[in-house]
Amino acid sequence: MYIYQELAARAAARNPVQVGLIGAGKFGSMFLSQVPTTPGLEVHTIADLNPEGAKEACRTVGWTEEEIARTRFIDDALLLLQTGSIDVVVEATGNPSVGLVHAREAIRNGLHIVMVNVEADVLAGPLLAEEAKQAGVVYSMAYGDQPALTCELVEWARATGFDVIAAGKGTKYLPEYHASTPDTVWDHYGLTAEGAAAAGMNSQMFNSFLDGTKSALEMAAISNGTGLTPPPDGLLFPAASMGDLATVLRPKSEGGQLHHKGQVEVVSSLELDGRQVFNDLRWGVYVVIEAPNDYAASCFRQYGMNTDATGRYSAMFKPFHLIGLELNISILSAALLNKPTGMTDGFRGDVVATAKRDLKVGEMLDGEGGFTVWGKLYPAEASLSLGGLPIGLAHHVKLKTDIPANQPVRWQDVDVNETLDAIKIRRQMEARFKLPEGAK
Repeated sequence: MYIYQELAARAAARNPVQVGLIGAGKFGSMFLSQVPTTPGLEVHTIADLNPEGAKEACRTVGWTEEEIARTRFIDDALLLLQTGSIDVVVEATGNPSVGLVHAREAIRNGLHIVMVNVEADVLAGPLLAEEAKQAGVVYSMAYGDQPALTCELVEWARATGFDVIAAGKGTKYLPEYHASTPDTVWDHYGLTAEGAAAAGMNSQMFNSFLDGTKSALEMAAISNGTGLTPPPDGLLFPAASMGDLATVLRPKSEGGQLHHKGQVEVVSSLELDGRQVFNDLRWGVYVVIEAPNDYAASCFRQYGMNTDATGRYSAMFKPFHLIGLELNISILSAALLNKPTGMTDGFRGDVVATAKRDLKVGEMLDGEGGFTVWGKLYPAEASLSLGGLPIGLAHHVKLKTDIPANQPVRWQDVDVNETLDAIKIRRQMEARFKLPEGAK
C-alpha cells in the first residue's frame, strides 16, 4: 500500500494525520503505545469517561508528560466529533449502543471512522457503511483485529484468482463454554479471580471471548464484509491445526466439516475431550482456497503448500494478531489512501442473544459475556425471519417471556425502549435490508 512513504511525506511537511480516539481501554492503549514512534501521526483528542484514567494509560504505555500535555483529554465523545481538527476517528469503546451513535455522528461531520467496536459494526454496520459511502468518508474495520486481517486474506485470495472456500479465525472452544459466566470464566483460563483482578482483566469481557459471543460477532463482521456466509445452524468450531485447515475446512461432501463452500468458520485449539491441538491457530486467522486448475494444484505441491489429500485445497494463515499495535494501518489507509481495511458491504450475518440457562419472566439480560445470554451466529435472513434480538441490544432489558436454555431471545420477548438512538438505528438497518415479502 506504500502508506509509510505517504506518512513520511506528511511528517516532513509537518502536517501530521490527526486522530481522535474514543475509549482508552486495552485496544486503545495498545494503539497509543505506537504513537510516539510513528512520525507523521498525532492523537489530537482522547475522549474517555475517565479522562484522568486515559492520561494514566498514556503514561503506562510510555508517553512523556510533554506528549500528554499536547493532547486534549475530554469525557464527551460528541465534542471530539465536532472539533473540526481531526482526520480519523477511532471508536474503541466496545459499547454497541454508544458506538452506533458515535459512528453516525462522525459520518455526519465528514470524518473517517475506524470501528474497533465490532459489536456496533455487527449491530448496524451495513447501514452505517452505506451512509459513509454517501458522505464520501471511509468506514473501516480495525486492522490488527481478526475480522480486518481475515478480510485481507480473502482479498488476497480473490485478487490472485482463487476461489475462497472458507475464512475465519482460531479460538479456544469447548461446547460447555457457551454456559460460562463471569463467575466461572477464570477456571477455563487457568487463572484465579484474584490474579485476574490484579492484572486488570475484566471478567465479563473475557467471558465474551470464551462463551462464543466474540467469535460469532467477528464471523458476522467477516461475512458482512466479504460475501462469505454463515453456516445455517451456527458456528461448528471444529478442532484443527494450521496444517489441517485445508482438510478440515472442506465441504462435508468432500470429507471436510463445512456446510458449504464460501463459509465463515472458527477453528478450535482444543479437541472435544479437552486435549490441546498441536500447532493450533488460537491467535490467528486463515483463508482456505481451491486451485482453479491442475496447474495451480501442481504449484501448491511444488512450493510446499499445506494441502488436503487431493492437493486441490490449501490454506494461507497468519498465526498471530497484534490488535491495537497494528491499528495505524487502518488509520493511515483511511487518511492517506481514502481506503478501508475491510468494510461491511451487506447484511449476511447476525448475532442473536441465546439463553445460557432457563430464563424467567422479569429477569434482566446482561449482554455479551454475562450471566444470561451468549451470542449465536445466524444467517441474516434467518435472524430477521425469527425476529431475533441482537446480542448488542441484550443489555439491561427485561424479559416478558420464559426462555428455555439454548433458545434464542426475540424482540417480542423483551421490553425495549424504542426511543433509544441505538434501537432506532438498528430498526432502520433491519428495514433497509429486510427481504421482500415471499423472497427466500
